[in-house]
Order: sequence, then structure tokens, then C-alpha cells
Amino acid sequence: MQKVLSKGQTEEVRSGSRLIFGTLYPAYYSYKAVKSKDIKEYVKWMMYWIIFALFTTAETFTDIFLCWFPFYYELKIAFVAWLLSPYTKGSSLLYRKFVHPTLSSKEKEIDDCLVQAKDRSYDALVHFGKRGLNVAATAAVMAASKGQGALSERLRSFSMQDLTTIRGDGAPAPSGPPPPGSGRASGKHGQPKMSRSASESASSSGTA
Repeated sequence: MQKVLSKGQTEEVRSGSRLIFGTLYPAYYSYKAVKSKDIKEYVKWMMYWIIFALFTTAETFTDIFLCWFPFYYELKIAFVAWLLSPYTKGSSLLYRKFVHPTLSSKEKEIDDCLVQAKDRSYDALVHFGKRGLNVAATAAVMAASKGQGALSERLRSFSMQDLTTIRGDGAPAPSGPPPPGSGRASGKHGQPKMSRSASESASSSGTA
């Protein structure tokens, strides 16, 4: 029975084929060209990598607008094979016919744009670096000031609690008049004693 690949498996096969034939295979032969110091092979693979870089940049946009086209991914794999083939020499053909003349005529403008972009990126990096340092320094100062204020408030609360405790432990007893209720109670208890002594003195005088 013939096994039908799902859509996800088909995408994996396409990606793997392109990775092997479009990247790993040329990378290995580029290594061999550098190792052998063969100028002809070195130039050949340099031209391939330039064309492949342009192709990768272009497919970022074509994948969005042409992904619905029938056999679109198969055509991309066939194009990469055409670039690599020693019989068609597609990468060398495209480079010599189109890329090299275009880059030679626009080389000065491209170099100027790259220099300007480099200067602007350096200025932007310095500017944002300074802003980042200022923000970090401001945040550190604010955190330090808040921490110091919280610490001083904490120490102040501790000192107030200590003073309150000291006052409560060493305070003398209040020296004032006794409460009103105590005088009344003593008067009530002393009155029967006076009447009893008076009655005893009266009885002794009667007997005499």
C-alpha cells in the first residue's frame, strides 16, 4: 500500500532537502576549496554564496505572495539544484550576467550607504547607551533615597517605643489627694466607735 505523506511531513522533506543541497553540500565543498587553496573553486563557491544570499532574501517575500502557486516549493528546490549543478553552472551564470555588473555600477553608492548606516548605528548605540545609564542611575538614586527614608522612619518608631517603655517603667506613684470615696468610707466606719465610747462614759457616771 502506498503511504501518503501529510502536509507537515511534506514540509519537513522540503526543508530537509533544501538544507542538505542548498547549505550543507556547498559548505563542505567551500571548505575543501579553502583547504586546497584552489582559486578557481574558491571563486566558484563565492559566486554561489552570493547568489544564494540574494535568493534567500527574495524568497522571504515570495513565500508570502506566491506560496499558493502550484509546485512553488518544488520549483525552489529545482532552482537550488540548477545553481549547484556543474553542468548548468547557474550560480556562475547569474553572477556574471546580472549581479556583478549591477554591483559594479552601484558600488560607490552602496559603500556610502553602508558608511552612513554604520555611523548612524554607532550614534544611536551611544545615545541609547547614555539614556540607559541615566535611567539606571536615576532608579538607583530613587531606590536609595526611599530605602534611607524607610530606615529613618523605622528607627524613629523604635526610639519612640523605647521612650514610652522607659516612662512606663520608671514613673512614680501619683501623690495627690485620695479619691473621694475613701474619705466617705472612713467616716462611716469611725462614727459607730465614737457613739459607743460616749455611751460607756454616760453609764459610768450614772453608777457613781
